[in-house]
Amino acid sequence: MTAKISKPRAAPVRSASAKAAAVRDPQVKNTRNNILKAATKVFARYGYEGGSVEKISSAAKSFDRMIYYYFGSKEGLYQAVLEERYRGIPALETALDLEHLPPLEALRRLVCSTFDYQNAHQDFVRLVMVENIHHGEHIGQLSSIGLMNLAAIEQIKRICARGVAEGVMRSDIDPVDLHMSISALSFFNVSNRHTFSKIFRLDMASPAYLSARRESVA
Repeated sequence: MTAKISKPRAAPVRSASAKAAAVRDPQVKNTRNNILKAATKVFARYGYEGGSVEKISSAAKSFDRMIYYYFGSKEGLYQAVLEERYRGIPALETALDLEHLPPLEALRRLVCSTFDYQNAHQDFVRLVMVENIHHGEHIGQLSSIGLMNLAAIEQIKRICARGVAEGVMRSDIDPVDLHMSISALSFFNVSNRHTFSKIFRLDMASPAYLSARRESVA
């Protein structure tokens, strides 16, 4: 009896549509990210009203229709920009690993990192200023940002609880008020930089000034 020899199976040929699908996700992500980056700069510079779809698509080297495709509307894009910028703060705080530091050292690191973040992300500060002009109308619709800030408050609560237990912090510290003070002092160095620099003949962007101010805030 002759043995039957089976032929090796040929590798399946990928269709053009399958190949397109394989690269679609990275392309989508890159296009969306480019639009978000461009919109961040445009909204920070021109505000919500002045940040037109045309300006954003031009800055992103894209097309108006792509903004509507990914974000639905100019307002949807603006909200996505706010959400993306606020998301950077919890990510930063998580990376600090504050739980393993003594409470006062943990608080100091949090303050310094917040100061550095605001200085490094000046578009974020300007976006917050723009949103305050609009009375928080858009940010109030984003429940995710509220959850992000709750996480920040919980972290401060834990630091303060450890500080009270070790006898190095008062027991009446309000975590929200402390969070507000940290944000305000860090924020001011960017938001009022140009006016204070002119009025008091300061170079508030110089490394020497930033280092001294950072230490003062901490």
